[in-house]
Amino acid sequence: MALRAAVDIGGTFTDVVTYDDLTGQLLLGKSLSTPQDMIQGVFDGLAAAGTALDELAFVIHGSTVVVNSLIERKGARTALVTTAGFRDVYEIGRINRPDAFNLAFTRHEPLVPRELIHEVAERLGADGRVSTPLDEDQARKVARRLAAQGVEAVAVTFLHAYRNPAHEIAMGEILREELPGAYVCLSHEISREYREFERTSTAAANAFVGPLVSDYLRRLDQRLTEGGSAAPLAVMQSNGGVCDVATASSSCVQMLESGPAGGVVGTIALCEALGYREAIAFDMGGTTAKTAVIRDLTFPLASDYFLGGYRTGLPIRIPCLDIVEVGTGGGSIAWLDEARGIHVGPRSAGADPGPASYGRGGTQATITDAAVVLGHLPAGGRLAGGLRLDGDAAHRAVGALAAELSLGPTATAAGVIAIGAAAMANSVRAVTTERGLDPRDFALFAYGGNGPLHISLVARELAIRKVVVPPFPAVFAALGMLMADVRRDIVQTGVRTLGTEEHIDADTADSLEASFQELERECAQALRDGAVRFEGLEFQRAADMRYVGQEHTVTVQVPGEPGAAALKRAFDVTHGQRYGHSAPEERAQIVSLRVSAVGTLGKPDLPKIARGRQEPPAGARTGGRDIVFTPAQGPVPSAVYAREALLAGNRIAGPAVVEEPTATTLLRPGDTLEVDAFGNLLLTIGQ
Repeated sequence: MALRAAVDIGGTFTDVVTYDDLTGQLLLGKSLSTPQDMIQGVFDGLAAAGTALDELAFVIHGSTVVVNSLIERKGARTALVTTAGFRDVYEIGRINRPDAFNLAFTRHEPLVPRELIHEVAERLGADGRVSTPLDEDQARKVARRLAAQGVEAVAVTFLHAYRNPAHEIAMGEILREELPGAYVCLSHEISREYREFERTSTAAANAFVGPLVSDYLRRLDQRLTEGGSAAPLAVMQSNGGVCDVATASSSCVQMLESGPAGGVVGTIALCEALGYREAIAFDMGGTTAKTAVIRDLTFPLASDYFLGGYRTGLPIRIPCLDIVEVGTGGGSIAWLDEARGIHVGPRSAGADPGPASYGRGGTQATITDAAVVLGHLPAGGRLAGGLRLDGDAAHRAVGALAAELSLGPTATAAGVIAIGAAAMANSVRAVTTERGLDPRDFALFAYGGNGPLHISLVARELAIRKVVVPPFPAVFAALGMLMADVRRDIVQTGVRTLGTEEHIDADTADSLEASFQELERECAQALRDGAVRFEGLEFQRAADMRYVGQEHTVTVQVPGEPGAAALKRAFDVTHGQRYGHSAPEERAQIVSLRVSAVGTLGKPDLPKIARGRQEPPAGARTGGRDIVFTPAQGPVPSAVYAREALLAGNRIAGPAVVEEPTATTLLRPGDTLEVDAFGNLLLTIGQ
């Protein structure tokens, strides 16, 4: 038993990578996702990789089960218990109006209806002191009322419980006594940060998905065991680390971006091997495209995740992958609105029926169908899951859309591809240009089943010249999960004034180190109590800071140089990078402390490939086909190469195609490619 496996369930495909610790061999599997029973997709993927369950030593799992449940609002009947007088916090929200002149603006829609929100008399001050004791008699009456209402899950959010959880703990005990079968989520167990709406929203979301996710993980673990596996099951989290099933079952929202997080972890590992410190991770799958920016080899974290987008979404306040996601994937449908304007995504054909070219009953034109019409993908080409691309079906779907637009099929297909590329380029701008970063300063790592096919056009939109396509791009997120460590994050709010660099507050300076060490001890103990065994242990420190008088904060990595003055300097630099200005002479405040404990796990070695000459081997070229890059230019003869036959040092000039079993890399005219020692395709994008 020497196999470690990672399973990533996406909207269209389920990806599996297994690594043999003894031989260093990687086994890959890809199967269609099974939305009706997502667990079945796990076993289909393992079978596609040729992996026997009794050979598994460790399994890491990432899934869309949480985000799907929240977006589709298919969760438990959930109630919310909160402090008397604060029943409407969850419904009122922040009163944000991002679109100030949008007359059709709609507010967020809570996951918990108002009739299931109950108040209990209790009150804590902002310092955690009790001003009104918990009314336990009323608390028990509320619990019994919830039992009568038939709730399946309960979220408890009391005012300032992040400073003192005593009242929440007592309420939780009462609920478990009166509702023994219900899922109970206490806000301080998920988020220990201030801002009542965000904390309430986070606890409510966790309770909403809790019964579904905990049952899903329990059944998956059980089926693995029944199939002969003795391997411990770990779950990929949105913070870039893994945890055990018990932790994931109690903090389900940490699985929100588990799949994309694996891809970013893999990108960081490749950056270390290639000597890069800055990169953009770009993951285009069948349903969405996701972008994150990596700076100084650090996993990009955000303090808030907005389910459904910032404008009308519900905030989830956990340390989460800082990612921008757009509904543009290979299965994204091209459609016309009432004004006959064309859109590409976010509507998706999904895994069933999938794009028309999958031959499974789809009739609407998608990005994949457009790629088949233009020759970017070959008609009759093989897909994962035993499918073949149906060229006739793709032409029928694109032809129907072309007729509605009064355009030719080729022009329509090229337009669909261009619209999709523009949307994906905007997602890159959202994590770079909109934050004061120049995307041209970064290498762009393209993966996912569709990333390498479209990345040249996306890079051109952004004037990025350097693109890296890693080995096995279609299952790269799963491979990245095998590069992850076990991780625990704690964020603790406690506002304190730091002062200026010349006049540091002595009390804050004295207490800062002790506060960090206390959080580190708590994180370390949580990892040791978990079921995932690890080797070394290291800590990462950060602080949410602002100038006195400001409302919002920026997260500052604690510098290696000791002392509060060094932290103040780091804050000034970070503020300047984020907003274009800083005020070193102004006093700063620390709002929250952040600590991450990272337990080291074994990781696959990145294998090197044989070296060759600049000219690819004769057997690497498998043929050619006509490809349309621009309708005006028409079909262009393009060489086709098999990726597995390429050697380190080989160079290819576009137009050309590099094919592998689960992905296709497209070189447009003017692009060049070189294969490096690890088998990465290093693209230089033409002007």
